[in-house]
Amino acid sequence: MPYESHDAYIATVPPESRARLEAIQTLVERRLPSASRCIGYNMPAFRGKRIFFYFAAFKKHIGIYPPLTQDVELIAELAPWRGPKGNLSFPLNQPLPVDLIGRVAEALYREYEAR
Repeated sequence: MPYESHDAYIATVPPESRARLEAIQTLVERRLPSASRCIGYNMPAFRGKRIFFYFAAFKKHIGIYPPLTQDVELIAELAPWRGPKGNLSFPLNQPLPVDLIGRVAEALYREYEAR
């Protein structure tokens, strides 16, 4: 099912995941007010000059894409949540590190705006 908006996507996920996605959405909008909502790869996303941040709910985790490539210190701090390709996976049975996710969004924004 193709989604036309963040709200349409978020409405389809279980309540626990919904609250986490809404928290991420609010956080990105607060930290990066010039970013706009969009859908990319059928996931909620944010765009500056180009799409720089995707987030989605899965059965056992919240995923954030694409992987960071520039901020070495932040990449090291993200090690517990990084998958083999560098994408982030935040388990639903653990607290969501909201501040850390906000820093990821800002770093991805800088990376993609510089391209």
